[in-house]
Amino acid sequence: MGLTIAQKIIKEHMVDDGLGLPKLTEEGIPRVGEDVAIRIDQTLTQDATGTMAYLEFETMGIPRVKTELSVAYIDHNTLQSGFENADDHRFIQSMAAKYGLYFSRPGNGICHQVHLERFARPGGTLIGSDSHTPTAGGLGMLAMGAGGLDVAVAMGGGAYHITMPKMFKVNLKGSLRDFVTAKDVSLEVLRQLTVKGGVGAIIEWGGPGVKTLSVPERATITNMGTELGATTSIFPADEVTEAFLISEGREDVFMPMSSDPDAVYDKIIDIDLDALEPLIAMPHSPDNVVKVSSLKGTKVDQVCVGSCTNSSLMDMLKVAALLKGKVIDSGVSMSVSPGSKQVLRQLADSGALSDILASGARVLECACGPCIGMGFSPNSGGVSLRTFNRNFEGRSGTKDAGVYLVSPETAVAAALTGYITDPRELGNLPPVQLPKEFTIDDSAIIPPLDPEEASKVEILRGPNIKEFPKGNPVGDEIEGQLVLKVGDNITTDHIMPAGSKILPYRSNIPHLSQYCFEVCDETFPARAKEAGRSIVVGGINYGQGSSREHAALVPLYLGVRAVVAKSFARIHVANLINAGILPLTFINPDDYDGLDQEDMLKLVDLKEGIRRGEVTLVNETKGKEIKLKADFNERQIEVLEAGGLLPYVGSK
Repeated sequence: MGLTIAQKIIKEHMVDDGLGLPKLTEEGIPRVGEDVAIRIDQTLTQDATGTMAYLEFETMGIPRVKTELSVAYIDHNTLQSGFENADDHRFIQSMAAKYGLYFSRPGNGICHQVHLERFARPGGTLIGSDSHTPTAGGLGMLAMGAGGLDVAVAMGGGAYHITMPKMFKVNLKGSLRDFVTAKDVSLEVLRQLTVKGGVGAIIEWGGPGVKTLSVPERATITNMGTELGATTSIFPADEVTEAFLISEGREDVFMPMSSDPDAVYDKIIDIDLDALEPLIAMPHSPDNVVKVSSLKGTKVDQVCVGSCTNSSLMDMLKVAALLKGKVIDSGVSMSVSPGSKQVLRQLADSGALSDILASGARVLECACGPCIGMGFSPNSGGVSLRTFNRNFEGRSGTKDAGVYLVSPETAVAAALTGYITDPRELGNLPPVQLPKEFTIDDSAIIPPLDPEEASKVEILRGPNIKEFPKGNPVGDEIEGQLVLKVGDNITTDHIMPAGSKILPYRSNIPHLSQYCFEVCDETFPARAKEAGRSIVVGGINYGQGSSREHAALVPLYLGVRAVVAKSFARIHVANLINAGILPLTFINPDDYDGLDQEDMLKLVDLKEGIRRGEVTLVNETKGKEIKLKADFNERQIEVLEAGGLLPYVGSK
């Protein structure tokens, strides 16, 4: 039996992390469900999660990063309305200088776009403290989102642990018609599988249709694979990949990557690119997908083009070509955010930037910006069409806004007409051609210092940078109030919101805590503090969305010691364990209905229970017992017993 692309990379990077190798198949790969330790070649951080990751790395006492390459990006908190963000940037830059990282300055671009352009390589492994790190899978790299502490451990030379995933394959045939895009491919898969459909799986893209997609288009698809809950998504590395790397002056890192003809997949999905039409995700979930034509005539207030999903040069050139000689509707406010300085420079040099500006659109900084609520929020009750990857309620910064996810072409159609419009109604698609060679300008990327110079660097800290909370070893019982009960698909944006008012405090957990779960219950922080020790109960897919470990660290600070849910998202359950919070699932999902907020709960016989895989929850208020699943491997048990990943690593 042959191997998939991901299986080949995992086999090549598998290491013994002190607990022995996992059970292997005849082909020498870990069996599905086994804990596998992977050697990490590259890491990335961004500034919303990076400050905490570097505080954690510093605590380990390791003098220099041990990866092939690590990069610290500044792309989220670029709005400097006070000292907080600027101080964090200065801190991260000094950490990069001292510990041997590349530093991408504010304005240089979104981490995933820049990493695709300048650093990602086929066949390598990458983890990043951002859930959309799988973008690099468009180049044939095994790239995964992770919590900041996992990234810190990898920077120190430690392995990254995952549960060996299943393998899904999406077979593409045909080619995309005019005004139908890679974004529509992603939305179609989300329509079929939902935001839970990729949990526990790696999605490989193949079939003859792959050859028709450029690397930027492939990167859009792997970026959106995060919304499926997948461990990661990956494309082959072929002649299209090689051409992209040649245009970036990086042909030396190319290596072909493909699956074996007899590779076996757990699920195969067939998509005919010729049959697709423009799609749109309605509020408030990326899988709430319908045809654009079905919403024709819906009034639009705002249009945003950009984000790590759709901010490549190809995307921007298409937008410019469609806007050329036209003016956006008077009732629409439109923003355009190029993904990197490289993209912005080429737009300017080609004249395409002038076409965008002449249309009345506003050109924003090369940063995440509106995607994480950092400016350009919609008006009250506004309808905003965005080329982004998430449309969670309140994420835009306007709680009652209706955010829709679309392709750049559909976004432009709405901007020009003032209504949701099938972009095929715009007529002929102007021809757009990528240059054979991209403009290479790494002037905003500061390379690592040599070790001697690095040793002299002083770490610069601002007053907003506080210590992070420490977990407590899981003892034999946890008693606390059920301080919050929530439903299905609770995202990390629900748990720990983003936005311009909150993001500057990502390095200040005590201040940040007052916003925890405010989308669900504004009284939660005060009630959690009063309770002291508490338990949270959730539904299906608890913790989906961002990789932000703040969604675990802030509840930890507020006294949450356990979370019981019907199911968890991959990265969030890892972050809970890393923080020392016990994540448990209902054996019988109907038991969820028997728990009410403010019930007094007790988890008993934990030392034995977490090792046998079953824990008893006593509802002291109602006098009932519930059996819970404790689905942990030996390493996770040891992490919980140590009080979190940091003390566990210290003990090793």
